[in-house]
Amino acid sequence: MLESLLAEAGLALGRVDAVAFGRGPGSFTGVRIAAGVAQGIAFALDLPVAPVSTLAALADEAIAETGCEYAFPCIDARMAEVYFAVYRRDAEGCPELLGQERVLAPGRVDFSSAAGAGAGTGSGWATYRSCLSGLAGGRLDSVLSGRFPRAAAVARLGARIHARGDSVPPEQALPVYLRDDVAKKPKP
Repeated sequence: MLESLLAEAGLALGRVDAVAFGRGPGSFTGVRIAAGVAQGIAFALDLPVAPVSTLAALADEAIAETGCEYAFPCIDARMAEVYFAVYRRDAEGCPELLGQERVLAPGRVDFSSAAGAGAGTGSGWATYRSCLSGLAGGRLDSVLSGRFPRAAAVARLGARIHARGDSVPPEQALPVYLRDDVAKKPKP
């Protein structure tokens, strides 16, 4: 598949400078597979890896599509929780994280780090739109619900990470889960 993709793009394998991957948060299995594939390719080709936040990838597309200064990516994390962050468009038009990426109950999402209106994006908005919209108040300009991180955004942000010198060796290309406790304990 990699050879086909490179051929379609008219690129030779020797022209690849780094490997980018969606490091999470997201589906545990999906994030582990992404990290494993990125590590395998990077080890085989002796390339560095650019880990890209899936929330940043969502924010990148929302900012580009809507022109908003802020983006509020939110992914349904299951178990009545969401992965959430607030991003601001930087001088180059790329998403800049304000605060931290978090996993929390939808009713605890905090939009206060945004000084203006922004776009909500991601599967969390499809599931918890009413709750999130109420919490956002006047900070919500538009909602792109049901969106998922796309490879093009991961590639754009990965190229930026690599250009800044923030790529990592393959063995450091690790998934980011945010949630430490993935198993619900039975109630006594």
